[in-house]
Amino acid sequence: MNLETGFATRFSTDYKSARDKFHAATALVGGSLRSYANPLRGPGGEALATDVAWFGPEDAAKVLVTVSATHGVEGFCGSGAQIDWLLGPGTAPLPADTAMLFVHAINPYGFAWLRRVTEEGCDLNRNFIDFGQPLPENPAYDELADALVPRTLSGPEYEAAIKRLEAYREKHGPRQFDIARSAGQYRHPGGIFYGGIKPTWARLTLEAIIADYHLAARRLVAVVDYHTGLGPFGYGEPISGNIPGSLGHKRGRAWYGDSLTEPTLGTSSSVPKRGLADEEWCRKLGDAVTYIALEYGTYPSSTSGMRALREDHWLHNYSNVDWSAPETRRIKAQIRKHYYPATPDWQEMVLFRSRQVLRQALAGLMAG
Repeated sequence: MNLETGFATRFSTDYKSARDKFHAATALVGGSLRSYANPLRGPGGEALATDVAWFGPEDAAKVLVTVSATHGVEGFCGSGAQIDWLLGPGTAPLPADTAMLFVHAINPYGFAWLRRVTEEGCDLNRNFIDFGQPLPENPAYDELADALVPRTLSGPEYEAAIKRLEAYREKHGPRQFDIARSAGQYRHPGGIFYGGIKPTWARLTLEAIIADYHLAARRLVAVVDYHTGLGPFGYGEPISGNIPGSLGHKRGRAWYGDSLTEPTLGTSSSVPKRGLADEEWCRKLGDAVTYIALEYGTYPSSTSGMRALREDHWLHNYSNVDWSAPETRRIKAQIRKHYYPATPDWQEMVLFRSRQVLRQALAGLMAG
């Protein structure tokens, strides 16, 4: 790839162009494409869908799965990495008895509307709980809910909200504050990190993909789920989604080495959370799956990240979301930049790390 011109062929300026590029790359490599239509439309009236491409033998015993846009606006990164693989290493033959499954834009609504949440207002990566059981409690979030998403973005009420958050962080420490706000909450629709009260369209679609491609019947499945927003700028952190000590975790340690991190052990940029997609993969596939979230750092989550989320939730809670209005454009540009910096150095780091991790996953599958 020519670095002066190649980024534009990988990364996209909006959801529709990303989808078009993914379709074209899939056709170029000879993949089999299937689309799961979302019932809503994008801000320009464009159709929304999760597109799935299969490469390799249908009866492959080993499958490498990549997933983009679990958190909507983070899809710029994941889509670019998926397309890069197809236009680069993806043109080479796959190892014997191995296939690749690319899930493009599992949350197409969030990707198109530049939101981290789904059309239901849910953080998809908090939605994978068992809704047949009592909803998880997060009393610390309850205490801070109206301060995390205040009704105004300026004036005395806003300043008081910021002071409450700062006081909580000062009293309990940054890690406990991060757990309080981001571990997941199920009482405040319209709030950040809201897990919902039932499975979202995106969760049901992922479950359908797992079933339609018979992934539970495969001998080994590796999952790389692309995310952005935590950690050092441009660094791709492989975060384990398997329980420490499990077979999946042991394979992950062998495949990805000492760079693999575990939130429950305190070695990750992420804190422990509930309702994550890895829970669904492990429920469905058991010891056959080795799951990582490939998390790319952008800007500080405690400052620019919090501001981007707060203002986007305010916009959708308390305004008419006029796509052409200056305030809407400002807020959308802000959240887009936080989760997709789009600078050449950041893009280059994304693609380098993605290629490295996917190579490691394929090598691990071959060895397994």
